[in-house]
Amino acid sequence: MLKTVLSPFADKAYALLRIIAGLMFSFHGMQKIFGLFGQAMKFGDNPQVWIGGVIELVGGLLIALGFFTRCAAFVASGTMAVAYFQFHWKFQFGSSFFPTINKGEMAVLYCFVFLYLACKGAGPWSIDAKREKAGNAS
Repeated sequence: MLKTVLSPFADKAYALLRIIAGLMFSFHGMQKIFGLFGQAMKFGDNPQVWIGGVIELVGGLLIALGFFTRCAAFVASGTMAVAYFQFHWKFQFGSSFFPTINKGEMAVLYCFVFLYLACKGAGPWSIDAKREKAGNAS
């Protein structure tokens, strides 16, 4: 019964997942780059974290808008994989690999949500969908 009730909303729920995940990801970038929602990073402090912030900000906004979604989501997924292994697990085989212990839950979740978005594409309510529709019309 629940399948019958919810199935008609699957495409819209997917679009909301893309939009919200992209916006939340961009907030992390805004925090690192501009100091919104917390303290800004200085480029000299850790250039890798600052570059990650740029990827979060730009990639998150692209994902939320549904513009070049597959590419942006693929880069974002890889960024979160690097974040998990390098900053949470720290490539130390003696430290805990488990995200609940090393506080890497969000990195792992973002990694796989963005991997799914990269595979599936933008879906409805996106610039990519409008571009695709315009390309098919000509």
